Amino acid sequence: MSLSDLSRRSVLTGGLATTALGVGAGRAAAAGTATADGTAASPVGTAGVSGEEGWITSTLSRMTLEEKVGQLFIQNVYGKDATTPDSRNVPLYGVASPAEVVRKYHLGGVIYFAWTDSVQNPDQIVGLSNGLQKAALEQGGKAPVPLQIAVDQEQGVVTRIGPPATQFPGSMALGAGDSAPDARTAAAITGRELLAMGVNTDFAPVCDVNVNALNPVIGTRSFSSHPDLAAELVAAQVAGYQRDGGVSSSAKHFPGHGDTATDSHVAFPVITHTRAQWEAVDAPPFRAAIREGIDMIMTAHLAFPALDDSGDPATLSHPILTGLLREELGYDGVVVTDSLAMQGVRDRYGDAEVPVRALLAGVDQLLMSPSMDEAYAAVLAAVRSHRIHPDELDAKVRRVLRLKYRRGVVAQPYADPSRVASVVGIPAHLSAADEITDRTTTLVKNDASALPIVASGKRVLVTGYGVSTTATLAGALTRRGAGVQTLETGTSPTDAKVAAAVAAAVGKDVVVVTTMKAWDTTVTDPRRGQQKLVEQLLATGTTVVVVAVRDPYDIAYFTAAPTYVATYSYSPVAIEAAARVITGEVAPTASLPVDIPVAGDPKTVLYPFGHGLTY
Repeated sequence: MSLSDLSRRSVLTGGLATTALGVGAGRAAAAGTATADGTAASPVGTAGVSGEEGWITSTLSRMTLEEKVGQLFIQNVYGKDATTPDSRNVPLYGVASPAEVVRKYHLGGVIYFAWTDSVQNPDQIVGLSNGLQKAALEQGGKAPVPLQIAVDQEQGVVTRIGPPATQFPGSMALGAGDSAPDARTAAAITGRELLAMGVNTDFAPVCDVNVNALNPVIGTRSFSSHPDLAAELVAAQVAGYQRDGGVSSSAKHFPGHGDTATDSHVAFPVITHTRAQWEAVDAPPFRAAIREGIDMIMTAHLAFPALDDSGDPATLSHPILTGLLREELGYDGVVVTDSLAMQGVRDRYGDAEVPVRALLAGVDQLLMSPSMDEAYAAVLAAVRSHRIHPDELDAKVRRVLRLKYRRGVVAQPYADPSRVASVVGIPAHLSAADEITDRTTTLVKNDASALPIVASGKRVLVTGYGVSTTATLAGALTRRGAGVQTLETGTSPTDAKVAAAVAAAVGKDVVVVTTMKAWDTTVTDPRRGQQKLVEQLLATGTTVVVVAVRDPYDIAYFTAAPTYVATYSYSPVAIEAAARVITGEVAPTASLPVDIPVAGDPKTVLYPFGHGLTY
């Protein structure tokens, strides 16, 4: 693995310069020119207005205070379509339908999740997207502004929209493949498919450099533990999402979430890096994203004393967001918070105060405020009292409007429902995903030369983590002629399940056992759970192939395993690729994008960055 491959880097630096306005124009052309009903559409509110600055100035001058403040909020809404009432919205917003939520607060954006019923299938998604845009544009104000419609489609372990949308194995897998063109292609395909469904904003890529093997929240969401590789692939994906895919990209989580063993969803992490360490380790991917013209940067809910010793999370830190990000790094795009419902930002201040402090720190948009009525009223009051100066409010709204204009959302707010089937999950995209994923599967250990195996006629046990994961792997081996027994044991196998797997291994030619964060088994006996399962299978004397289907660090906890494959993802696209590698249809070419430390000794490397075997 080389970080000085100039032919590869030239993809990122040669001939790609383009104005953001040009990107927006390309986005509009890619999306077509249909309204929510599929009829012809013209740019929103641009009659008599000359260009970007003219539209922004004209729109801003006609907006009420309530409309301006609304542009600062991106909220989740419950329901599969825009107009059907959903009782889950009522306690949050006081109204029932997603469209009513958009109109009540003049929202700047919405974000989709499976748990809100927003992402059921491509046709439903485009219908919801167009319905929400209609609600934003037809609410009767003098300055209609279309929505950002956002999703966390990082791919890999953070994937909100599943098949038939094209799936990829995620960031760390792409790091293992060490290919900027592959990373860009993956982002481009993802972006094009999102745009076809009316989703114009992707909260990706992750810029965090995962230097802590015990990181519970980033892990395989990171490209690498090496900042140069992470920066290279971040730049490639920003280009893929924005220039090729036509959607806004958001670099996250500033100033860096890669060296923590604490999950900011449930607690408050503290990063102990020095300023020099931040410059060397955490900053390069964010600098690369800014150079590439990133539309948005998302903040992290963590303390970073070397950058701000106040104890406040970065999301609420003026020294970090204004002093460092705006003034030192020169970033003038949209700054958006991570979800304000996360515990890491709620420990010190109330839900009404947090949004105001975030805006004062330098944030432009507030994601998923948990007490929307309180938050909205608090921001209005802060502007009216000049705690937030009206000029500063206008500057924030101007950034949001500029993003929407340049990304083409103003010119073409609606997606064309008739185009969905010709873009989402098409054979060319699926084939590209398979080819890219084949280049990410990493053979870490093959001491007994057990791989590749000839599957035909072999008696195989597939056991370990994941009902769908083991089923996908078993199906792939069965299609290649193996006689396969499947026994799923979960993330925390009981003694009874371990014993059953050991008994099933008797008489088999090969056992393939899948592990998922086996290092994260919080038990007093280190041999319990997945670790115990692998150890006891090895003791049977049967050939055992361990496949880590998430973090590659599991091997540190069963070093006696002679054969070890890392996929970085349990998505079917990654498991199918693993089957091709296991059976020798594809020779492994990927290498570790992280150092794997010795268990319990993070400073001692067991397998180094760049390690990888082939046949």
